[in-house]
Amino acid sequence: MTKLQKNEISNQMKVNLFIPTLNAGPIWKEVLDGVAKQNYPISRLVIIDSGSTDGTLDLINEKACDLIQIDKKDFDHGGTRQMAAERYSDADIFVFLTQDAILAKPNAIEVMVQAIEENSELGMVYGRQLPHKNAKVLETHARLFNYPAESKVKSLEDADRYGIKTISCSNSFAAYRKTAFFEVGGFPVGSILGEDVLIAGKMLLNGWKMAYLSASKIHHSHDYSATEEFKRYFDIGVFHVNNQWIFENFGRAESEGFKYLKSELTYTFKHNPLLIPKCLIATGAKLVGYKLGLNYLSLPVGLRKSFSMTKAYWSRT
Repeated sequence: MTKLQKNEISNQMKVNLFIPTLNAGPIWKEVLDGVAKQNYPISRLVIIDSGSTDGTLDLINEKACDLIQIDKKDFDHGGTRQMAAERYSDADIFVFLTQDAILAKPNAIEVMVQAIEENSELGMVYGRQLPHKNAKVLETHARLFNYPAESKVKSLEDADRYGIKTISCSNSFAAYRKTAFFEVGGFPVGSILGEDVLIAGKMLLNGWKMAYLSASKIHHSHDYSATEEFKRYFDIGVFHVNNQWIFENFGRAESEGFKYLKSELTYTFKHNPLLIPKCLIATGAKLVGYKLGLNYLSLPVGLRKSFSMTKAYWSRT
């Protein structure tokens, strides 16, 4: 390596990549391969494992990464990520990836870094999610609807235009400028989910902007059953009722649900009309789950935990 190359690397923004894990499964090797192929240098790869028993840790090289091990019962969506960022804060940018998200191209992280470097107003950016290669119709539509081909920069001024979608993002693949991250207090501790949405809202309220980068891509999708959709949306309802400031500053979520349903029905009719009953059942499960979540305080404690996808949250609450 020449002296000039060393100087160029030293002048680059340093990136720490954080991945929480728990029994990551067979896809984990592809996730690690995608990380290894990145053309932007990663200063630290930090794995936060919650007690994997399936060989997840056997695939990592502890000499090439930093490993944090915690008990499964202590995992908290925001709190665990916050702990890791505070422990390994020696970077300019924090990138968060989930254990089931495969970086689609070698420039995925580079695109994020360039956006943050070129726009000093950006506090955070998030990438485009493409469905996994074997994804089914409904999960494919979900990614196409929520992660379009057009990039977008959003600020608080866009709240009237985009409503609650102003702070849509995803910690499956997102990057944060360290100064902005700590300025707003980082991730919340104790939230049932939505730590990425909470930090996005706080950044926009503090004058920062956020960007959706369609050129920064991962493969990430889920084939949820109707029961799983019910539980996931129950948790979203709990999250919203516990964070009323989101509604007050960015509007409510119901109108977005109707837009999604219309789009999903159109897409399903075109690609596989036989799935329309499944689509309607899943939509009903989402709606009932969300409404119950909004009214969870009137439910018995046992039912709250039964209806939730995030069981550990109720043990801590």
